[in-house]
Amino acid sequence: MNTKTTLTAEPPAATQERVEETPYEAVASICSVLVVGLFILTFLAQNYVIPSGSMEDTLLVGDHLVVDRITFSPPTKWMPLVHYREPEDGDIVVFKKPVPDAVDAEGKPVYYTLVKRLMGVPGDHIHLRDGIVIRNGVALSLPPEGKMLFSPDADFLDSFPSIPPSPPGATESWAVDFPNHLENGDLVVPPGHYFMMGDNRHNSLDSRYWGFVPRENIIGRPLFNYWSFVTPDSQYEKTGIGNSIAWMAHVAIHFFTETRWKRTLHVVR
Repeated sequence: MNTKTTLTAEPPAATQERVEETPYEAVASICSVLVVGLFILTFLAQNYVIPSGSMEDTLLVGDHLVVDRITFSPPTKWMPLVHYREPEDGDIVVFKKPVPDAVDAEGKPVYYTLVKRLMGVPGDHIHLRDGIVIRNGVALSLPPEGKMLFSPDADFLDSFPSIPPSPPGATESWAVDFPNHLENGDLVVPPGHYFMMGDNRHNSLDSRYWGFVPRENIIGRPLFNYWSFVTPDSQYEKTGIGNSIAWMAHVAIHFFTETRWKRTLHVVR
């Protein structure tokens, strides 16, 4: 007896009705993206552009960095899985300068944001001999991409702290406080403070000129370059709408030829 198996074709799939996004939903989506982006920029990361050559050639003028604001922040219960730690010797750090550089329209002090290499944590004994940093009795090599060029302040920079801070750029408050931290020819970093230096040792106004950085002034650490553009050393010192428009036009015209493509996503060390 033959048994026939009847194959039945699957019914055609129901035609899906296309649902158009309403204007309200579109606005809600955009707002969600903006909120997430604002949260990241406010609490997790921050954009920072290198304005001077004090960290050459580790960081160049025109490097645009993504800065991690979490690792050095105080631990919080609402983010228990995030790794926190204290700043360490050798870290590159973004921080608020401990002394004001200007005053705003209301007469309030303005503190610039800087990036330097951390060369001394609390308790470290530091001095320089012939430009070489000696920390706790150990001579430290210059960072791989750091450099030391000619400087009229070479005696002060290379023999610190044997010569009190008096060259142009040194602050009066630091000159007064400076002797309180000397011990057997070394500068001793006090509790809750850090000693910062630029990798371009002869072209860096750093802790040698204005003193220690309080722990609360530390913002975070640079992670990587997301964009780098060839920029004159004085560009970020210029003010005025005319200069801003001229620079924006220059970037637009020379974006492809003067972007440092090899530094894109370059990890900062």
